[in-house]
Amino acid sequence: MGSFVVEGGHRLSGVIRPQGAKNEALEVICAVLLTKDEVTISNIPEILDIKNLILLLEALGVKVRRIEKGVFSFKADEIDEEYASSEDFVAKCAKLRGSVMVVGPLLARFGKAYFPKPGGDKIGRRRVDTHILGMMNLGAQQEYDSKRKAFFLHIPENQRLTGRYMLLDEASVTGTANIVMAACFAEGVTTIYNAACEPYVQQLCRLLVKMGAKIEGIGSNLLTITGVEKLHGAEHRILPDMIEVGSFIAMAALNRSSITIKDVAYNELGIIPDCFRKLGVNLEQRGDDILIPEQESYVIESFLDGSIMHIADAPWPGLSPDLLSVMLVVATQCKGSVLIHQKMFESRLFFVDKLIDMGAQIILCDPHRAVVIGHDHKYQLRAGNMVSPDIRAGIALLIAAMSAKGTSIISNIDQIDRGYEDIDIRLNALGARITRQ
Repeated sequence: MGSFVVEGGHRLSGVIRPQGAKNEALEVICAVLLTKDEVTISNIPEILDIKNLILLLEALGVKVRRIEKGVFSFKADEIDEEYASSEDFVAKCAKLRGSVMVVGPLLARFGKAYFPKPGGDKIGRRRVDTHILGMMNLGAQQEYDSKRKAFFLHIPENQRLTGRYMLLDEASVTGTANIVMAACFAEGVTTIYNAACEPYVQQLCRLLVKMGAKIEGIGSNLLTITGVEKLHGAEHRILPDMIEVGSFIAMAALNRSSITIKDVAYNELGIIPDCFRKLGVNLEQRGDDILIPEQESYVIESFLDGSIMHIADAPWPGLSPDLLSVMLVVATQCKGSVLIHQKMFESRLFFVDKLIDMGAQIILCDPHRAVVIGHDHKYQLRAGNMVSPDIRAGIALLIAAMSAKGTSIISNIDQIDRGYEDIDIRLNALGARITRQ
C-alpha cells in the first residue's frame, strides 16, 4: 500500500492538461466487445481502473495493441465464451466497478452474461437493479448463481433480444450504457426514457453510431435505438476528464494560485464552472482553456433571498457527485458558509472527519449533508496522517494536504491512482511537493 508525503503551503503556477475521461473510457472500451472488427480509441487515461479493465478484456480473448501513450486498438474477434462463464472471470469482474458494462455487450453478442455485485469505491450501496431490469425488459431471463455469487442473464434458446419501451427507475449512467449496448442488437425499436444523458453516455452513443448503430436522441433523456444485425470497427477520441478539470480548479483556489488548464472541452463542462463561481472562484474561459487567476479571498455567494448557499449533486445536467468532495474542501477556506448535499451516495461525506482533524469547520448533519464554515484563509489547515477511502475523497484529501501547514501523509493511494494518472508528477510540475513512497 503506497503513500504520498505532502509538504503543504506551496503555491502553484503553470499549465496543466486534463487526462482523458475515466468514466467515458470504461464505457467505450467495453463497447469493443460488440464487434469482431478493430476499434481504435485515443486519449485513454492509463490509470489503474482502466489498466485492470483492459487486462480483463485480454483474458476474454480481446486482442489489445498499445499504439502509443493513450492510444489503443482492440479486436474482439476470438472471444473465449467458456472463460466468460468461468468462476475466475466472474471473480475478477466483482473487483472492478467498470466491469458492469461488459454485461450488455456479452449478452447481446453471445446470449449470456454473468453479473456479479461490482467492486470499486466504498461509498455506500450502488444498486444494479436498473441494469438487470433493463436487460429483462429486452427479453433476457435472470437467475442467481449462488456458487459464483452473481446474477446469470441469458436469452432463451432460439430467441433474441426484442426492443421495447422502458422507463428507467433511475437515470443510472452505467445502467443506461449497458442497456443501450444490449439494445443495439435487439430486434425492433428500444425506447429508453429517463436515460442518463451525461457526456460519457453521449460519447458512447456517438461511438456506437460510428460502428453502425442507429441511435436517436443523443444528449437527451429519451433514447431510441433501432436494432441492427452487426456492428463494425471505428475510431474514437475520449473527451478530457471533467472531474479532473474540477479537481485542478479546486487545487488552484485552495492554494490561492494561478494556473491554466488547457484543452478542457469547455462546452462539455456543463454547470461545473458556475458551481465554482458560487464559491467565489473567478475562473476565466479563454478559448478551450480555463485560467484560474490568483485570489487572496473567495467569497461564497448567497441565494437571492439571502439564504445560505446550497450545492448539491444531481443527474446531468446537474453537478456530478464526483466533484462534491473537492468543492467541500475548497469551501473550508472561502469566506462564508455553504451546505453541501451529497444526494446520490450515502457514505461519501464520511471523510470530512479527517478535514475536521485538520482544523476545518464542518458540521456533518447526516450521511448526506455537511455545513462548511469557511476560514477565509485566516486559519491554515493543519497537516495530518490520513487514509484515502475512495478516489474522489482521496483527491480531496490530497488537495487539503497541499494547502496545509506542515507535512501530511496520505496512505492507500492506490485509490487515487485508480482515477488520476501520474498525479504526483503532474502536480509537482506546477510547484507542489509530493513524494510517492
